[in-house]
Amino acid sequence: WDAAYERELQTFQDIGDAGEIWFGEESMVRIIRWLEKQKVPLDSSVLDIGTGNGVLLIELAKSGYMNLTGIDYSPSAIQLSEKVREKEGMSNIKLKVEDFLAPSAELSGFDICIDKGTFDAISLNPDNAVGKRKQYVRSLCSVLKPEGFFLITSCNWTKEELLNEFREGFEILEELPTPKFCFGGRIGNSVTALVFQRKK
Repeated sequence: WDAAYERELQTFQDIGDAGEIWFGEESMVRIIRWLEKQKVPLDSSVLDIGTGNGVLLIELAKSGYMNLTGIDYSPSAIQLSEKVREKEGMSNIKLKVEDFLAPSAELSGFDICIDKGTFDAISLNPDNAVGKRKQYVRSLCSVLKPEGFFLITSCNWTKEELLNEFREGFEILEELPTPKFCFGGRIGNSVTALVFQRKK
C-alpha cells in the first residue's frame, strides 16, 4: 500500500489528481445521503477507517460535518490525504497514521465509523485473515460508541457474509442500494453497502 500511495502522492504533486476513489463517486454520495436522511448531527464524531487519499472526509466536510478523523496505516496515504486536505482548505479534518487492528487508546468514542474497502483489504491478508477479521470487529467495538453507526462498503462480501462477520456486537439497520447487474440470468450486486448499529 505504501508504494501505491507514494505513486499517488507523486501524481498529486505533479498534476493535482488525488487518485482513486474506491467504489466511485456514488459510494460517497450514498454514505452522505444516508447520514443526511437520518438527520445525523453535523457535530457527530466520524472516523474514516483506512482513509487513503481522504477524499471521503473532504466530501463530508463540504456537506457540513465538522468532527472528522481519518486513519490509515500507510504513512504515504496520510501524507497524500494531508496534501488533498491542504489543497481543499479543510484544516479541521484530523488525520493520523494508525493501524486499526491495534488502535491507540485515544481512538475511541466515535458516533460513526465508515469503511470503504478496508475490511476487504484486511480480509485478503495472506497471514491469518480470519484472526485479523475478528480483531477488526474487536477494534470496531472499542472505537465506536454503543448505539453508534457503522457504514461499510464491500466488494468482497455479500450481505449475508457481512451479517455473519459482524454478528457479535452489531445489528443490521439497513442495506443501502448499490448498482445491480445481470449475468447469466441472475441479478446481483458488485458492491454491498450496509449500515450496522453497535449494540448497547
